[in-house]
Amino acid sequence: MQASHAGQWLKAETDRAGRVKVGPDLSVPGHPNIFAIGDTAYVLDMDGKPLPGVAPVATQEGKYVAKLIRTRVAGGDLPPFRYRDPGSLATIGRKKAVVQFRRLRLSGYLAWWLWSVAHIYFLIGFRNRLVVAMNWAWTYVSSQRGTRLITGLDPEPETGAEGVEVTRESPKGAA
Repeated sequence: MQASHAGQWLKAETDRAGRVKVGPDLSVPGHPNIFAIGDTAYVLDMDGKPLPGVAPVATQEGKYVAKLIRTRVAGGDLPPFRYRDPGSLATIGRKKAVVQFRRLRLSGYLAWWLWSVAHIYFLIGFRNRLVVAMNWAWTYVSSQRGTRLITGLDPEPETGAEGVEVTRESPKGAA
């Protein structure tokens, strides 16, 4: 994972990973109308610790900046950005997961069910939720695993920046 080159483009101060160090309102210091969010931004929480590069952080940052711009256009201002941790969910195996919401910590089968429900809930659209739920149910009942291994070369050639076909050679010993 590497941050974008926004810090270089803006000639802004960055951390060692290349993330732009932003102010409390997520603006680039010296540029009050330029904002950096998500993986591009180095944001400190209320305790002075850097926020993780995860989707909930980026989502809240995006909503904050949108609201801040609307508020500033109307002549107002907002307090500094504050991340509110919604908790963490992670699957760690078949019928196993870990869940942490504030003081609630679960692991194992119940956590796996919560992870599954939350994952499906946050999908966009009823059809997507239904298809994923049905696929997961079938995989669970049949104990089949989906194919997750990609081998060989891409049958369709890639094209470079100028539309020139890019070819890849097979590694030595590959058929």
